[in-house]
Amino acid sequence: SLNQLNIVIGISAAFFSNYFLLQLANTPSLEPFIWEFTQDNVWRWMLAIEVLPALLFLVALAFVPQSPRWLVMKSRESEAFAVLSRLFHSQHCHEQIAAIKEGLQSGPAKKALPLADLFGPGLRWCLALGIGLAVLQQITGINAVFFYAPMIFEQSGIGQDAAFLQAVLVGMVNLTFTVLAMLLIDRLGRRPLLLGGLVGIVLSMGLLAYGFGSASYQISTTALLNAGLPSDVVDLLMPMNGQVFESEIALNDALAASIGQSQALQWKGELVKATIQANAGLILVAILGFVASFAISLGPIMWVMLSELFPLHVRGIAVSVAGFINSTVSFCVQLLFPWQLSTLGTALTFALYGLFALIGLVLTWKYVPETRNKTLEELGSQLLSRDAGRS
Repeated sequence: SLNQLNIVIGISAAFFSNYFLLQLANTPSLEPFIWEFTQDNVWRWMLAIEVLPALLFLVALAFVPQSPRWLVMKSRESEAFAVLSRLFHSQHCHEQIAAIKEGLQSGPAKKALPLADLFGPGLRWCLALGIGLAVLQQITGINAVFFYAPMIFEQSGIGQDAAFLQAVLVGMVNLTFTVLAMLLIDRLGRRPLLLGGLVGIVLSMGLLAYGFGSASYQISTTALLNAGLPSDVVDLLMPMNGQVFESEIALNDALAASIGQSQALQWKGELVKATIQANAGLILVAILGFVASFAISLGPIMWVMLSELFPLHVRGIAVSVAGFINSTVSFCVQLLFPWQLSTLGTALTFALYGLFALIGLVLTWKYVPETRNKTLEELGSQLLSRDAGRS
């Protein structure tokens, strides 16, 4: 769970950093002292400041030791003992090395495990559960919300400053509920937290879809002039002054008819932000509910269950496969999110995420076992029997 905790601390720090930089960019007196530090260029600084933690991480890597288990696998026991001695007294180090050697002798971990072995009898079901959890964690849209939070809040009609401030609030809720999950995960168990969190995700995404779906869009002269549109586009839209549209789709159709499909797609984001009349409070509550539900369930529990589902001799490569798939799905979600907003609309996009969470809830209820207080042998026997029943 500490892995997820550190991830959310980093995300929260980024939200704070971005909001702080935005406030500095709104301070005209600083511009002569910082090269092009204006609101138009602040996004460059938001990216550039990532160099600092990256350099710190690079330096810190020099002090990270090799895994004692890996060193023993490579017959480098003296180095493994030196690593363990930084954590334990001498007697305990010998016990740890003996336990590692015993574990290696009881499984085929002395040699590299072929990737194809993960798909063999007895492991397929473990792998299916691990991959399912890895996909579910990302396909519910968590990184779309994290990485596009200010844009989503701006889509609800609040200003840029308020959008970045609410993004900070998202980071704080994420951090708080991740810590809460760490406190409860061994008391309540993995499965109850997972199911409860998925219920919260379904409800929150449904509320978010309703919040954007019930919004209306009113075109006004002031909105057009403040949207940052080219003058020729503004002139074409002026005849629509005062018109109200009950859905984002109706607005898109009207824009396409007035300025053409290509320009309507190009300027849709700015026009939606300028014309939307939505319940911003409801949207904020829905997003915070979604983040809280994720942080107390899928966020940390996926990593915990991955470490508990797989037998020891395949855990390294199995968790690597699941982690790779998790990152791939995350990449796809982030890549597609802007396209989804412009093509499907905000309400339908979040409704789809809610649908994915609902499917995940049903599958989790039916197939995912509780791993708390179960030995690897007990879990292995349970999952092996399931796998055998499907062979």
